[in-house]
Amino acid sequence: MARTPSPVAAIVEHSTAREAQVIDIFKNIQSTLDATPHLLRLGRLFSETVLIDVDGHEFYLTFEKGRIISVAEGPSRKTPWQFALRTDAEALEKFWQARPEPGFHDVFGLVKIGRGRIDGDILSLVKNLRFFKEVLGLARTRQELAA
Repeated sequence: MARTPSPVAAIVEHSTAREAQVIDIFKNIQSTLDATPHLLRLGRLFSETVLIDVDGHEFYLTFEKGRIISVAEGPSRKTPWQFALRTDAEALEKFWQARPEPGFHDVFGLVKIGRGRIDGDILSLVKNLRFFKEVLGLARTRQELAA
C-alpha cells in the first residue's frame, strides 16, 4: 500500500525549494553586481554582512568594498550582521517583479505596508541606502530582460 506524503513533508520540501531559489537569485545578483560599475563605485565603502530573513530562513550576504563575496545560508549565531531585512517569501517575490506594485517597490515600502521589518544598525543602512536598494533590485533587471 502506497503511503501518501505527510503535509509536513510537503511543506519542508516546498520551503527547501524556495530556499534554493532565493540562494540562486542572490548568486545571480552577485554576478550581475560584479558587472555593474556604477554600483561598485557606490558601494566601495560598504564592507558589512547583511541578514536577509525570508519566512524565518536566514541568508547572509557579505559585502567587501561593494562586492558580494559570500552568500551563506543560516541560521548562524556566530555570523555577526550589521542590519537585517526580514520579510516573507511572497512579498520578496513581489519585490523582485519587473514592475512591482506599490508598497513592494522599495525596502521601506515593505516596512510601511507591514510586510517587512528592518533590524540592527539603521544608520549603516541609511548611509548605504541607494547602494543596498539597487543591489536588491538587480533581480528585477534579470526579470525585465526575460520578459
